[in-house]
Amino acid sequence: MNMHEKNYIIRTMTRREVDIAIDWAAAEGWNPGLHDADCFHAADPNGFLIGLVDGAPVSTISAVKYGNSFGFIGFYIVKPGYRGMGYGIRIWNAALAHLDGRTIGLDGVVAQQDNYRKSRFTLAYRNIRYQGTGGGSFPTDTGIVHLSTIPFDAICAYDKLFFPEDRREFMRCWLDQPQSTALGVMDRNGRLAGYGVVRSCRSGYKIGPLFSDSVALAEQLFLALRAHTPEGASLFLDVPEVNPAAIDLAKRHKMTAAFETVRMYTGKIPELALSRLFGVTTFELG
Repeated sequence: MNMHEKNYIIRTMTRREVDIAIDWAAAEGWNPGLHDADCFHAADPNGFLIGLVDGAPVSTISAVKYGNSFGFIGFYIVKPGYRGMGYGIRIWNAALAHLDGRTIGLDGVVAQQDNYRKSRFTLAYRNIRYQGTGGGSFPTDTGIVHLSTIPFDAICAYDKLFFPEDRREFMRCWLDQPQSTALGVMDRNGRLAGYGVVRSCRSGYKIGPLFSDSVALAEQLFLALRAHTPEGASLFLDVPEVNPAAIDLAKRHKMTAAFETVRMYTGKIPELALSRLFGVTTFELG
């Protein structure tokens, strides 16, 4: 242990300290949503760790538990000026220990994937952030509905196609956050065939998730969500590279690639409906 580490304490964050992680993520250019902290904390109040030196925060990480079998790591940040001193690896190991026995996912920066491999993470695919502009007209003669009109259990059941475990507490907050719009699309039989959320972020707006049974319905949802943002505002959509139809959708609407992550997992890579996953919910919590 070097002299820098002796006063280093790692503990669970308070809700207020989650705001620190959000602010640091913004400083790193990750563009969090304006109300992400409440929903992230609701997902797992014990899933956020902070590292302090002499009482001052120097590192953060999230290690959120979902159900009994899955966890997701995000917000892995060491404050500039404290990097290269061992603080990062210690809070990283604390996060892994917190999720021991579970399949773990993360969206990491591409340059760090070799380090993640050392902790037995395996590359599943890349996620690409596309940037375009908001506004436009709302599609008419479609099955678009406000998601609040759909029973919550039906939404959660549909969501399970796209996420390895139940995330009901997160969803309860995410679908009802301020400065956001949550929409669903119904099939001809009146069943939920897709849903999406657009929310206000530090810069512009993000659509996430965007799930749909078909490209046509995904496009209707995308246009409807986009229409709920100001004309000309920055609009972001995080797309799994393994769904070429999702990439085509982004490009068709004049969105350009701005950033990418590597989605990696420990253990068995979850089997998700990636051909129907047109927009990732978040890079921080999966």
